[in-house]
Amino acid sequence: MEKTIKNKISSESGERYVEAVGRRKTSIARVRATPSAKGSILINDGKSIQDYFHVEAHRISALESLKKAGKESSLTITARVSGGGINSQAEALRHAIARVLIKMDPELRKDMKKEGFLKRDPRAKERRKFGLKKARKAPQWSKR
Repeated sequence: MEKTIKNKISSESGERYVEAVGRRKTSIARVRATPSAKGSILINDGKSIQDYFHVEAHRISALESLKKAGKESSLTITARVSGGGINSQAEALRHAIARVLIKMDPELRKDMKKEGFLKRDPRAKERRKFGLKKARKAPQWSKR
């Protein structure tokens, strides 16, 4: 069963793009990738990745899947990121970029899967239960 990927056409510029969604905790990243020679990355209405992710570790985490595929300079990526914290947003962006790359080139799937970029990390904060101070921390027990 082979899927054919339909490239969507942007109404503003007439360029073809591929779109995917990535998630982590409560963060959601919607990514559009357009093949181009300049290879820029814009997040939330035109902010560069350096302006959005101030910490170098977050930038590295977000661009890991692009580096693994070796397509840093051949794609223009625009992303809408929302929810959660800055770290989970970076990981959601990595997840979305990996999904876009798979849609563009199915041969990359094996490498992305091996690195764990295609798995939506399901870990999230556990809810607080009544009678407890936090999710599992109980008040000090007293015999009398």
